[in-house]
Amino acid sequence: MANDESIVEEMDRREYRRKRRIRNRILSFVVLALVLAGLVVGGVIGVRKLLSAFGEKKYADELQKQMDELQGEGEEPPVVEAPDQSVEQAPPQEEPNYIDEIVNSCISEMPIEDKVAGLFMITPEALTGTETVVRAGDTTKAKLGERPVGGLVYSAKNIQSAEQLTEMLSNTRNWSKYPIFLGIEEEGGTISPVAEKGLGENVGSMADIGAAGDPGRAREAGALIGGYLSGLGFNMDFAPVADIVAEGNTVIGNRSFGPDAVQAASMVSAAVEGLQSAKVSACLKYFPGLGDTLDDISAGMANSEKTLEELQANDFTVYQAGIGAGADFVMAGHISMEKVTGDNTPASISGIMITDILRGQLGYQGIVITDAMNMGAITEYYTSDEAAVKALQAGADMILMPEDFEAAYTGVLEAVNNGTLTQERIDESLRRIFRVKYKDKVE
Repeated sequence: MANDESIVEEMDRREYRRKRRIRNRILSFVVLALVLAGLVVGGVIGVRKLLSAFGEKKYADELQKQMDELQGEGEEPPVVEAPDQSVEQAPPQEEPNYIDEIVNSCISEMPIEDKVAGLFMITPEALTGTETVVRAGDTTKAKLGERPVGGLVYSAKNIQSAEQLTEMLSNTRNWSKYPIFLGIEEEGGTISPVAEKGLGENVGSMADIGAAGDPGRAREAGALIGGYLSGLGFNMDFAPVADIVAEGNTVIGNRSFGPDAVQAASMVSAAVEGLQSAKVSACLKYFPGLGDTLDDISAGMANSEKTLEELQANDFTVYQAGIGAGADFVMAGHISMEKVTGDNTPASISGIMITDILRGQLGYQGIVITDAMNMGAITEYYTSDEAAVKALQAGADMILMPEDFEAAYTGVLEAVNNGTLTQERIDESLRRIFRVKYKDKVE
């Protein structure tokens, strides 16, 4: 019995010692965990303090650097670094087109009746219904209110003296509802109505100037003509002739710079520059060229046998030179180019010649005006209203001197009202016209 109790006691002691070892191990693990945790927390705090100290030092260094830079501003200018080219830059804004803004504003307020009138350039006699106009009085003022035409073209019979001409043109300009072209055909040589009245110097024939071979003379001649025309009140001249003349041609004669395309091109370009330097619009004529025909367009139809390839190699080079010089006008002539268009339609009312070739191939975006529509080449085959509508359909912008202005005006107006011509087509021509009229009024 006593032996059994000793065994039990021994077992209890062993169990007690085992449990104590387990407890001690647990306590050791807990202490170790607490120590490690303390080390981690202490390390974080230490790192933060270290970073804080570093940050304070960096801030102090940066502050000191800025103070040093401020102290040195008076010694050396700051260096501005170029922008990083790898960063996409915003595209520059386009300059506003003030001319188009003015033109569009003007056109938007015009009634259709005024728009149609603005496509015509007629004589003062056709406007007023009088035989010869030498002054602009109440009749001119009233008629311009009724039919505000785009331009008036004058001739020798309208000129008496410098004072009379200046006053007439000034009154006409002031009484027009819209800017107006006041034009004359002053070429030099035999076509010089102003110079012949003693109001300007006759520069001589273009044939003589061309023969001299100096474009500078053509530029001087253009500037001289433009100077005295502008001084009198004109702002448009039906010059220069840009045709190449064939040997024996009497239709153009000495009004052209000659038969050589290269020489004529340089002369025409210079003449345009001279005229327009005086604020007088130049008009290249007679597209595509009357220089190889012997037919009189004032009496009837004129024809040319030239092909498109021949025109491109010669005649067009002269017109391209004038266009490149900035000519405000090109006059479409009354000549049929059957080998180009396939029929005998005059260029002045031919869509192939005006829209496809002059605008399309030669790239001309200025004003296209017809030759005088009271010539036999038109009147023998078309009525005034029919010819005017056909010209606009072909791409012309202005109708020059129809045989019957009222009939032509009414015909175009009716064509717009019945849809034969769209108002958009009318506005297209008016924009070209008003861009020229306003170009010297806008910087």
